[in-house]
Amino acid sequence: MIHVETLRAGIPIFRALDSEVRIRILELLEEHQNLNMNELAEKLGLSNGALTTHVKLLDACKLIEVRTATGKHGTQKICSLHEDRLIIDLKTESADRVYDSEIDVGLYSDYEVYPTCGLATKERIVGEWDDPRYFADPERVNAGIVWFTKGFVEYRIPNYLKPDQKPEELQFSFELGSEAPGSCDDWPSDIHFSLNGRMLGYWTSPGDFADARGIFTPSWWDPIWNQYGLLKLLSINAYGTFIDGGKISDVTLDDLGITYKSGLSLRLAVPETARNVGGLTIYGKNFGNYNQGIRTRIRWAQLG
Repeated sequence: MIHVETLRAGIPIFRALDSEVRIRILELLEEHQNLNMNELAEKLGLSNGALTTHVKLLDACKLIEVRTATGKHGTQKICSLHEDRLIIDLKTESADRVYDSEIDVGLYSDYEVYPTCGLATKERIVGEWDDPRYFADPERVNAGIVWFTKGFVEYRIPNYLKPDQKPEELQFSFELGSEAPGSCDDWPSDIHFSLNGRMLGYWTSPGDFADARGIFTPSWWDPIWNQYGLLKLLSINAYGTFIDGGKISDVTLDDLGITYKSGLSLRLAVPETARNVGGLTIYGKNFGNYNQGIRTRIRWAQLG
């Protein structure tokens, strides 16, 4: 997901999309998943030289990804969509009506996990592979990646609301993927979200990706292991619960009954009863494609 938080920040993307040729490139990549430059040029009726300018613009905005691959016909550039969704905020949040916070992925307050599982800092694995006991290791607070096949991790989220304030929307941003033994790009997993014990809904992760190296993944991390996830935005407001703007349930903020006194316990889980039990990987700082932990935004309004 690409999240454009202000119109001005989105100008490079808007310029990139202001072209019938570039829109067609995105449509072709959505249809075919991966195409090399020759295939794209043929389908568009363009020369490779003319195509290159369009591809560079889309790549610079992270709308597509271009990687080099070696095959029987030599080295070629392969193009694919970089993200599956683009969200644009038309209304900029007032800075004094928002509380932002971020916690590292190893700062969970509760867990129950099953192998394959583990966690790692930017320097090394914490403890041993596939041993849930190490999820209690003190070094977990420095973890930049956490993974397990089934179970859950739960995080205590700061609530900075004051007595005369009420929440209008809660937003959680995180980089997520499935957890396959090793890695597997086609490995669906139903990742469930709950807040304060209330089920919010689930999102199906398509895979556990290792087709390209994660931008921030450390060099010691084996290239055959999972490399990156997808940036997801979970939001709860008066209209329901949403992932990247798509509704996943009718649970609203009123249903949660959150006030300035409320604790906030966010749980990410893959229950054994899920249709797709494909595990969960949470990418934090120093891993994956987004150098962030779990980010929270509370939009609020004045009571009365």
